[in-house]
Amino acid sequence: MASHKILVIDDSRVIRNMVRDMLPKGNFQVLEAKDGIEGLDTIRQERPNLIMLDFLLPRMSGWEVFQQIQGQTDLQNIPLVLMSGRREEVTEKISEPFEYFEFIEKPFEQKQLIEAIKSAMAKARLPRRPQPVAAAPTPTGSAASVGSAEVEALNQKIAKMQ
Repeated sequence: MASHKILVIDDSRVIRNMVRDMLPKGNFQVLEAKDGIEGLDTIRQERPNLIMLDFLLPRMSGWEVFQQIQGQTDLQNIPLVLMSGRREEVTEKISEPFEYFEFIEKPFEQKQLIEAIKSAMAKARLPRRPQPVAAAPTPTGSAASVGSAEVEALNQKIAKMQ
């Protein structure tokens, strides 16, 4: 059974399936959400080890999901890969360099996906500077937090993929 959960939040079934197919079978449990609201619910319920988030989503945009994640200390250390077909959509809201997450432009190849995941895991370990981000308060005990041992185990699995 896969010990690490990767949540793919994208309204395109094609992208969700593509990510699933690019990851080695049996190493990861790939969870899926088709919009931002479903994605946040899944983050809170399933406690993923990595989040892949499309920037343009129905019901709640990827930008709004990103703000929720970054505004909650128990979520912000989950490695995050933002995805978009247009980088400028992301850079209009978030200035580069992307300090605490990774960005991957769609469409992407398997090698790019693996590199983005590795980079996101490294960035998630960086110490955070306090930043005011508008977000709802976190109910205690309801959301995910990723320990360094979990991130290291995920790093080892990713390293074996090369």
